[in-house]
Amino acid sequence: MAEESTEALPSVDELMQRIADNYEALPRQLKNVATYIEQNRSSVMVDRTSDIAASCGVHPSAVVRFAQRFGFSGFSDLQAVFKQAYTGQGSSSPSYQQRIRKLIDEKPGALSGGSVAREFISASRGALEELEAGLDDRQFDAAVKMLQHAENIYVIGVRRSFPVASYIVYALQHTPKRVHLVSGFGGMYREQIRSVKKGDVVIAISFAPYGKETQYCLRVAHHHQAKTLVITDSQLSPLARYATTQLYVKEGSAFAFRSLTSTICLCQALFIALAYKLELNVEESQDTGGYDD
Repeated sequence: MAEESTEALPSVDELMQRIADNYEALPRQLKNVATYIEQNRSSVMVDRTSDIAASCGVHPSAVVRFAQRFGFSGFSDLQAVFKQAYTGQGSSSPSYQQRIRKLIDEKPGALSGGSVAREFISASRGALEELEAGLDDRQFDAAVKMLQHAENIYVIGVRRSFPVASYIVYALQHTPKRVHLVSGFGGMYREQIRSVKKGDVVIAISFAPYGKETQYCLRVAHHHQAKTLVITDSQLSPLARYATTQLYVKEGSAFAFRSLTSTICLCQALFIALAYKLELNVEESQDTGGYDD
């Protein structure tokens, strides 16, 4: 009977899609729980209800109500979905979040600089493995195709995402595309994005708590019928509703500091895939020519 019950469980992706579809209708407290689950998929199966409630700023009963909202008798039944996904795949190695927590629990007190560096590198490596495993090839290919046919490419990313936005603009400028960084220098986000039009693509990079400036630029792009590529961390991100195509990336975190390793890697891969496509087009139309890498 236990095996039949396990097989009847939805997949994590199916569950998260249901949550995303119903997110806007959820009460505020249940939205907090939904966001926590989306951002902590690989640890939800071992998290205690009280710990989740404390992280979300809600009563433990709200966590149970959340599970019941999506057809589970209690939160442990919802956790079974994640246990099936993360322990039923034959992988005995703990997630990178669990490794970090284990290190902190086992080695309290001051750590050397080298220990901090190695733990941060380990977290980044784990996140890269998660990025590779979870990459949506169809969405990625759609993003490349969209950029390939764009008349202009606008890139927006603020605060922690600004270095990534700056990098992808630098990289894309090695292609024949017209690329614009929406930097907001002088507070001029509105002025820099107002020329976006149908046929253009806006790349928006943002992670929780999601930049208001980035959301504004996406709304403008949507209003002017430009296509949008959103790079974010969750299906529940407010940016997702304006996305033509979206790519998800979860960064490794150590000592309450999130890496940018996976996001930079994803953007580099996006540029290389686009440059490859553009160069193929050049070769198909002429024997020589192209652009420098």
